[in-house]
Amino acid sequence: MLDYLLFALACFGHAYLLMLVVNVTYSQPYHKTFLKIFRIAIALLILGGPIAFVGFAGFEIETTVAGAFEHGQKLPLAIYLLVVLAMTCLLFPLVTVRRALRPPPKMLRSETTYTVDVAKELGAPPIGDGETAHVVRFPFNDIFRVDFTTLTIEFPNLPKAWDGLTLLQISDLHFLGTPAKSYYDHIMQRCMSDGVPDLLMITGDVIDTDEHIAWMEPVLGQLRWNVAAFAILGNHDWWKDFDGVRKELGRIGMKVVSNAWQQIDVRGEKLTVIGHEGPWFRQPDPDLSACPADGFRILLSHTPDNIRWAQRHNVSLMLSGHVHGGQVRVPLIGSIFVPSKFSRRFDMGTFFEPPTLLHVNRGLSGKEPLRFRCRPQVTRIVFKAAPR
Repeated sequence: MLDYLLFALACFGHAYLLMLVVNVTYSQPYHKTFLKIFRIAIALLILGGPIAFVGFAGFEIETTVAGAFEHGQKLPLAIYLLVVLAMTCLLFPLVTVRRALRPPPKMLRSETTYTVDVAKELGAPPIGDGETAHVVRFPFNDIFRVDFTTLTIEFPNLPKAWDGLTLLQISDLHFLGTPAKSYYDHIMQRCMSDGVPDLLMITGDVIDTDEHIAWMEPVLGQLRWNVAAFAILGNHDWWKDFDGVRKELGRIGMKVVSNAWQQIDVRGEKLTVIGHEGPWFRQPDPDLSACPADGFRILLSHTPDNIRWAQRHNVSLMLSGHVHGGQVRVPLIGSIFVPSKFSRRFDMGTFFEPPTLLHVNRGLSGKEPLRFRCRPQVTRIVFKAAPR
């Protein structure tokens, strides 16, 4: 019985190790064709691991490891088995428990969410005609059940005039035909019915096909804001006609901050909005040499991987998307595939990495519109000034 248990643990650790490799690799600016081939190769390696273990060691994991260190036989296999067993028995439970027990940031005064079943409200699932339409029909897929989350955040350096200021974040729309345009129309209308925000932020991955740039004006053009709207692009935009995306966002009236910074007046106080489109748009990091050192800074970064840059540059609030919360979240385990160099660490939610508060939005869709225990999300942030 012990041998079978060790075999199962070794197979799990093998898969866990390779998924870490996938997550880190997908955080890099590689071409999508390479990433597709790489993902297939890793899937074959994950499936081939148990077969290789049986072929070289049978189910006698303990005997194989002991024999290798005693007689020098199959030593590389034994070392690898010990590594994947350590991944299963030590690293994975430590990371999972630590994440489960992680308290919310003290700055987060409240978090409320209500869920809209878009398919129910429209009277039929807005499946559309995208090449991934079949994925929508998978059992338990939550792609059409959207969470509208409101965060009330108390910032210690917030100008008093900004108490009650609202910010709406929309991320990862992935226009590709599925979900249908009516899905996005309904969400935009719901956003506006909840109240016109003072600030609107779009954090990348607007399109997945060039032809769906045509959706941008009729969908995003429904949005309104009281002060200003800012946008950056993501890796899926980078793979497509990103100049066309920037142009269309500008036509809608949004400030495409890209890999730079802009300062605006908000209720008589200065707000600096910074864009960081790395690592995909291969430009230098944003040049802040002429940026005022004091004041409130918001960073728009499609990936949460730029959190360390944000900390070094005294960013107060960083808004990201990209990782979709993993899209599929397994009970007790959580996310699995998270394209980040931090793997699952910043997969969704709100994190305080002093002096920066990071919010990672789960996005509205994906190239594969599959959501299991990980509903799409729109985030509204209410700023609250800390008592002085």
